[in-house]
Amino acid sequence: MINWFETFFAHSLSIQSEIIDSIWETLYMVGVTALIAGLLGVVLGIILVVTETGGILENIKLYDFLERGVNAFRSVPFIIMLALIAPFTRLLVGTSIGTTAAIVPLVVGTVPFYSRQVQNALLEVDPGVVEAAEAMGSSPFEIIIRVYLKEGLPSIIRVSSVTIINLIGLTAMAGAIGAGGLGNLAIARGYNRFQTDVTIVATLAILVIVMISQVIGNYLVKKTSH
Repeated sequence: MINWFETFFAHSLSIQSEIIDSIWETLYMVGVTALIAGLLGVVLGIILVVTETGGILENIKLYDFLERGVNAFRSVPFIIMLALIAPFTRLLVGTSIGTTAAIVPLVVGTVPFYSRQVQNALLEVDPGVVEAAEAMGSSPFEIIIRVYLKEGLPSIIRVSSVTIINLIGLTAMAGAIGAGGLGNLAIARGYNRFQTDVTIVATLAILVIVMISQVIGNYLVKKTSH
């Protein structure tokens, strides 16, 4: 059994340090992107909710502009987005290749998706609670913090978990054009060099990261639900 394993996974065993580095690169891209896109997505999602028709800060022109922008960016396939904003990426970080450079298109690709998820999560908040807060004289900022974010927290965590899983998939796709991480390992080593075992190991590593993210997300949802 051991001999079979060593034979079939010979390539993977010979590049263990490279596999570990790829895992850390993937976690780095996911972590930094989740932090930046998470903040921007929550802010954008809140703005979409409060500026829509009947919102506490109704502004139809702003809402329509942001709505069209979110829809437009969500419609662009990520692999095309990578090439489309390459000049902007080089302007920001000096290169369009590597893990740090990949964070720029990952953020651009994640924010529209996440903001829409946040918007939907906040729309689940009971309108009666919002109206009650307005009747009590709460300011729009207080309603956002004490009503929308507080009452919608479990839903926000749930959609955040879904977004992170989607983000992990995007990092693998970014790896196909030299962004590093497990996606790059699977393509550059596993596919291009016909080292199937490397592709399998990279895939299993991605699946483990996804499952851990899902478990953490489910735990947080249970802890914040009331």
